[in-house]
Amino acid sequence: MKLMSKTWVAITVLISFTVCNAQIKSSVTETVKIYGNCGMCETAIEKAGTIKNIATVDWNADTKMATLTYDSKKTNPDEILKSIALSGYDSEKFLAPDKTYSKLPGCCQYDREAKIEVKTEPKKEIVAEDHSEHANHSEKTTVEAKKPSASKKAVETNQLKAVFDNYFEVKNALVKTDGNAASTKAKELLSAINAVKMETLNTEQHTVYMKVLKTIKADTQIIANTKDAKKQRDHFDTLSSNIYALIKVSKQKTPTYYQFCPMANNGKGANWLSKENTVKNPYYGSMMLSCGKVVETIK
Repeated sequence: MKLMSKTWVAITVLISFTVCNAQIKSSVTETVKIYGNCGMCETAIEKAGTIKNIATVDWNADTKMATLTYDSKKTNPDEILKSIALSGYDSEKFLAPDKTYSKLPGCCQYDREAKIEVKTEPKKEIVAEDHSEHANHSEKTTVEAKKPSASKKAVETNQLKAVFDNYFEVKNALVKTDGNAASTKAKELLSAINAVKMETLNTEQHTVYMKVLKTIKADTQIIANTKDAKKQRDHFDTLSSNIYALIKVSKQKTPTYYQFCPMANNGKGANWLSKENTVKNPYYGSMMLSCGKVVETIK
């Protein structure tokens, strides 16, 4: 009897999910990882990501995987995941605000791997349609356009510009083999990194920033904590590689030159970024100031 009851519940859920998906036009399905622990998490996650006739979320507590089904003309996975993050649940792309996470029931507080928060409401273009069986009309209400405003784009640029500008200052200090200045500029770079508001970045920038953030902060901290130019240069190599990945997804008003010295890093070679086309080597300074070449111009 119990087996029949469980089977009937499973069939009912399946039918409901199928009917719901059938109501979503231009539907696209994707699978993503969302962190949580239990049935309460499942209810909260699915409620936060579901929009009637536009998007549904089906989350599995065992695998932590969620199936997103959505109308690609009216929303997208990022908007759904932002809504879920704002309800307290991290995904691999967007993390819940600390305050929201801390208010989750004890059984729902999963292990967290990072501390980069979504702080603002996701911007969506949602059109709610109400089709009556007795009338040939529909009501359409635009909630909010998802296209970034000019002011938001400016914020995106300014957020990362401070990071890039301070990186170039560290590079200039190493060109002069000035460990004191490099340490000071690295502290300013670290402040610029910590000041970045993740919610202002576009999706591509956000994705890259999350991948490189930990290493960028670690290298910058080491450079800031020493005044030994040799030690600073040892970490400037990996710092430059990660800043390069970030600047590649960020449009700049002026070109940036990716340069390479084959002698650096014990003959393995090392790269750096410069606002100048002329090579000024930060790994050797005046010893071999012009050693290197431009390998890429980033516009």
